This record gives sequence, structure tokens and C-alpha cells, in this order.
Amino acid sequence: QVQLVESGGGLVQAGGSLRLSCAASGRTFNSYVMGWFRQAPGKDREFVAHIWWSSGVPYYGDSVKGRFTISRDSGKNTVYLQMNSLKPADTAVYYCASRVSSGRLYYNRESDYEYWGQGTQVTVSS
Repeated sequence: QVQLVESGGGLVQAGGSLRLSCAASGRTFNSYVMGWFRQAPGKDREFVAHIWWSSGVPYYGDSVKGRFTISRDSGKNTVYLQMNSLKPADTAVYYCASRVSSGRLYYNRESDYEYWGQGTQVTVSS
């Protein structure tokens, strides 16, 4: 059973930075895609970024390009989301997700993912 545990959320001022972590267990993840989503109150869950575990190639949602960086540490079985130049609009619960790669280039829909973490709150004050 895949388990994903997020950490690193908190309160930060606009313009600041945070790094989220997602500790993954229960599988060998070489064939997996690891994603980050976020959900603000009253809004749908939004794709943030994903990364292919084997190659480390990232893909980003338009709203975070140039500000967020996704990476993974295979030795620690952990995926990171480095968030810079944070804005109040980035305030949300951030979720880590995973799925087995099926050969598509992009996996940017909530329904694409099989496993989810419990989420971590990020609040950006103005």
C-alpha cells in the first residue's frame, strides 16, 4: 500500500518561501509519477506540478511556473516542492499524489492519480 505523508506547510508572508516534503513508502517508485495539487477554500483541486520518479523530469501548472520547483530524492523516497515568491493566491491545502506512469506525457488532472496524502496547509499573508 502506497503511503504519502506531506510536511512543511505553514504561515509565510507574501514574497517568502516554503519547501514542502512528501515522504513516500510502500512501493519502489521508479515507474511512478509524483504530483502536487492544491485546494483553496471553495475551489476545485488545482494541479501544481508533477515529476517522473525515474528521470526527474518536471512539469508545472501555469500558475506556478518560474516560482515553484519540484524535485525528488530517490535515496530518501521523498518529493519536494520548493515555493518561492509566494502570493496570497497560493494559500491552500497542498496535497501530494502518485500513480504508475502509463506512457502519457502529462498527468495534470485530479482523476489521474490513485494515491493521495492527507495534505498540508500553506497560508500566505499580504
